[in-house]
Amino acid sequence: MIPLITRSALLAASLWLSQAYADTLQMPTKASYLTDNGAISIIGNDGMQPLIEQLNALFVREHPGFRFALTAKGSSTGLPALAAGATAIAPLAREPWLGDMNGFKQVFGHEPLDIRIGYSGYGPRAHGKTPPAVYVNPNNPLKQLSMEQLAKLMTAGQPGGDINTWGQLELSGPWAARRIHVYGLRDDGGFATNLRMARFAGLPFSPKYEALADRAAVLQAVADDNHGIAVVGWANAAQLAPALRIVPLSRAPGEPAYGPGLDDVAAGHYPLSAYLHLFVNAAPGQPLEPFIKQYLGMALSDEGQALVRQQTDSAEGYVPLSTADLARERKKLEGL
Repeated sequence: MIPLITRSALLAASLWLSQAYADTLQMPTKASYLTDNGAISIIGNDGMQPLIEQLNALFVREHPGFRFALTAKGSSTGLPALAAGATAIAPLAREPWLGDMNGFKQVFGHEPLDIRIGYSGYGPRAHGKTPPAVYVNPNNPLKQLSMEQLAKLMTAGQPGGDINTWGQLELSGPWAARRIHVYGLRDDGGFATNLRMARFAGLPFSPKYEALADRAAVLQAVADDNHGIAVVGWANAAQLAPALRIVPLSRAPGEPAYGPGLDDVAAGHYPLSAYLHLFVNAAPGQPLEPFIKQYLGMALSDEGQALVRQQTDSAEGYVPLSTADLARERKKLEGL
């Protein structure tokens, strides 16, 4: 008769296997991303510093002998450092800009591996910034938009034609014939360019798109204009609430629309959610460095996601991945 395997025996076996694997994981000694004193350099977003420090501590606890050196100077430093071989991992708390991705690809001939470990913010909330959102004047009766409609009113040449008037968005009465006034940031390689390329199929902004110098100018323009609309990222929407309103978005026409509130972001429903990224240099068809794969897996583990959850009430407002998004990222990593 074969004895039953007890829960304690399974746990002991699991711990043994984990320790056995840990014993084979070696601290790199010859890599361009090592600091002068031999620590593994991680360069990237500054808001993610507390989270990355906690992930580093968790990794060192499980793998004694590893050392990390974190330089948190902003998302714009991560991918250039990865392209230069100066960092093993590049944390970003926004979507990567096209110039940074192209720069990496020019050096290595492939894009970096992107592992998403959470969502970058939610709102409106009293002491934090709201992720990218669509804003209108509070006098505007627009109830919701699909991402397809947003693309048609923000850019020119979308399939099915452009949206130029409020009547095309089913607003009636005196609104129907009025033209939509679109405001936004300059198409200069930053947020606006990335929005256009990633969300609107790379088509040019509409001739009615008025580019302004900064977020404050864009939001003030909408606050002063009943017929204005804009997409802006990481604004303190709670402070703007009396003068502006966020429009819920759906992924496709006829689907439910969601805003950037915590529940909708946490469920993976909000179409304009930004992600927390860990970028690494992974050549197609080649295995990841063992410690990097283990680090990424740790960030996607239940314990790693709990560390993301600890940041939800912080100024940054990070949110763990939804069940579906977490499963997708874990599957992506398992395939490497």
